[in-house]
Amino acid sequence: MTTTSRLRPVTACTAAAAMLVASVTAPRLMGALRRPAAAESMASAAIDWLATLDAEQKPRAMQPFASPARTDWHFVPKNDRKGVQLRDMNDRQEAAALALVRSALSQAGYDKSVMIMKLDEILRRIEGAKAKNIRDPKRYFLTIFGTPAATGSWGLSIEGHHLSFNFTVRDGVLVDSTPQFLGANPAVVKTSFDGLPAPGDRVLRDEETLAFELLAALDEPQRAKAVIAKEPPQEIRAAGKPQPPAEPAAGIPFKELTAPQQSILRRLVETYCAVMPDEVAAERLQLIEARGGKADTAPQQSVHHGWDDVHFAWSGSLVPGVGHGYRVEGPTFSIEFVNVQPDAEGNPANHIHCVWRDRTGDFDLPPAR
Repeated sequence: MTTTSRLRPVTACTAAAAMLVASVTAPRLMGALRRPAAAESMASAAIDWLATLDAEQKPRAMQPFASPARTDWHFVPKNDRKGVQLRDMNDRQEAAALALVRSALSQAGYDKSVMIMKLDEILRRIEGAKAKNIRDPKRYFLTIFGTPAATGSWGLSIEGHHLSFNFTVRDGVLVDSTPQFLGANPAVVKTSFDGLPAPGDRVLRDEETLAFELLAALDEPQRAKAVIAKEPPQEIRAAGKPQPPAEPAAGIPFKELTAPQQSILRRLVETYCAVMPDEVAAERLQLIEARGGKADTAPQQSVHHGWDDVHFAWSGSLVPGVGHGYRVEGPTFSIEFVNVQPDAEGNPANHIHCVWRDRTGDFDLPPAR
């Protein structure tokens, strides 16, 4: 199953952004983008899933919106997680759970998620009895915080090894969709197993190749500014923390790139946006274009930033197959990518972690200061 999503979802979210630009006028630009369709679809699917659960499952599936567990996220193979896992569901419950996952994501995002789950089966078969962690393509958990409804606040967590999606809805409005984490081990599949991703498949291909494409397009002075460290980070910053790092963006700013280089960087950002439904992806791009605040920030509190304040920073090897990482950051978002760990067969730098975070506050909470 080779991933072929590079052009379709990027084109779709770019087109959606253009339509939204045409539908609203400044200065109330971002206040007009309310994402009701995404919230309504998620609420309906959440109610349907909860209706399939039995008396033992439902208390694990539902927690208060104010529970500390709502912001307790991580992508490592943990022994204990909140929620109900696919493994503990019957066929009807699992189908409803996957429908809820699909309602929260774009088709591209859903396809990536399913493939990441299948990679855990590859790990299970390769590692066998030597596995240090539980490897299970159905060890993915869903949790509802609060009560899905048109009024009030509720949240959704979809989480397991190498996946963490977190959504916050208030009064029928999807107000936050972060942290958004995806990982891949192996990043490039090397071994053939019937019914599983085939050798050469790369679920996070574009997230890696577009960054290398941009790096290669930089001239020497630009690269000197973009490369911030000879050694890559061992992990994304603030992994599992409720809020992203607060330090200023590093690297080369968008405004110092040529038009073709800027186009590559936009495509890279759009690739991360395209995991989400079109209206969410479009709003993320609109926030970059327009200003550094949430959609419901009052105009007098906003400051225009646009793409000029987006930075690209690289660390580690300048060629694939050796540890490397990058950041793309602007006033409203932070992308981090690392590929430093070997895969289960020992192939170097074949294990990706990447995340999109909201610099105005993950989980619709105030950002760290």
